[in-house]
Amino acid sequence: MQFQLTDQLIEQVEILIEQKNDKELKKLLDEYHYADIAEILDEVDLEEAMYVIKLLDSETTADILMELDEDNREKVLRNLSAKEIAEEIEELDTDDAADIIAELPEERQYEVISKIEDLEHKAEIKELLKYDEDTAGGLMAKELVKVYETWTVAGCLRRIRGQAKDVTRVHSIYVVDKQEKLVGRLSLKDLITAKSEQKIAELSNANVDYVFVDEEAEEVARIMQKYDLEAIPVIDQERTLLGRITIDDIVDVIREEADKDYQMAAGISQDVEADDSIFKLTRARLPWLLIGVVGGIGAASIIDSFSGNLGPYIILLSFVPLIQGTAGNVGVQSSAIIVQGLANGSIGNNVFKRLLKELLLGLVNGIAIGLLAFIITHFIFGAPYNVSFTIGIALITVIIMAALIGTFIPIFLDKKGIDPAVATGPFITTSNDIFGVFLYFLVAKIILGF
Repeated sequence: MQFQLTDQLIEQVEILIEQKNDKELKKLLDEYHYADIAEILDEVDLEEAMYVIKLLDSETTADILMELDEDNREKVLRNLSAKEIAEEIEELDTDDAADIIAELPEERQYEVISKIEDLEHKAEIKELLKYDEDTAGGLMAKELVKVYETWTVAGCLRRIRGQAKDVTRVHSIYVVDKQEKLVGRLSLKDLITAKSEQKIAELSNANVDYVFVDEEAEEVARIMQKYDLEAIPVIDQERTLLGRITIDDIVDVIREEADKDYQMAAGISQDVEADDSIFKLTRARLPWLLIGVVGGIGAASIIDSFSGNLGPYIILLSFVPLIQGTAGNVGVQSSAIIVQGLANGSIGNNVFKRLLKELLLGLVNGIAIGLLAFIITHFIFGAPYNVSFTIGIALITVIIMAALIGTFIPIFLDKKGIDPAVATGPFITTSNDIFGVFLYFLVAKIILGF
């Protein structure tokens, strides 16, 4: 049965904590996955969360910590001693352990690391902390199953049993040479069906996907997504096998990138959440709002410069919102498709071909919308024939312009090494508002001659 967080469940947990009924509380929580328990703890106060953390065993609470909301995890960690944090960390895979330690203040990091009793685990965590969190090195775990190409099948199986106990899920078996360099991968099926005396080199498949330790996290995600990989090995420039990245880490990368792009598209310049302070939220939103204000003032200036000469065509001003809204929507649609294509690698290097396609698409959409606008403005609003014709032609022009801007700007930013997601939302909308209004009155002036 799928877990559902209800008010009744939270109240039940709170009552058991208040009564200090440890037996019933453990019995209740034992029914749930650690991710579900984390969801419960996110809803109770800190004191109650700490009660549960200290009640359950470290193997469970270590996993719960990884699933807690970041702000809540920070509060919990502040209330645990260095020794208690070290005990939790010893239950985690090295990548998760390094992530937890990285969230601590630098002075406390050293204190916690010094309390870790497993020397090998400690050394591996310290190694992972050297890598940038947005690289393959920052994502990888040291736990993996590794065999040497010179081993026999019988010897390999014996050694794998020893390695596998430290690996949560065995996605792949990696083959290395005497210098620890990655030379291939091994199928579990081939291993268990092979003869005991066969050498691993005879069974190894040299066709193995890998990423370098300094590869950007987004690129790792793209490779794993493209080739449908559950795990991928990480190597250095000498092909030394350093670790592996599993799909659960990549899902987090994809989600975080999607959240970031969504915020940028909405005109939020920093990574913020709903419960952040008003100051932080204001600082994240205000810059883009100011750009919108500048764009609005620019559009108003253009309208003002033309309005004195409109005379009998003053009705044109009534349709300025139509022009601005259409231009903004078309631009955001085009840029969103391009940003998505750049993110998943489906857009090639032929910029001219992409612009031509958007031009034709803008033309088709523009004719359809322009014709509809002509009919509505002439037959419903009663605008003169020449004015309705002008509005229709202006819409076609503006839609083509907006489609081209929405396509070109993200591609241009991507070529310059700037996240193209900044092109969507207020940036595209504001620029298209200005150019849209200008083209609208320019077309009107050419056709109507005012």
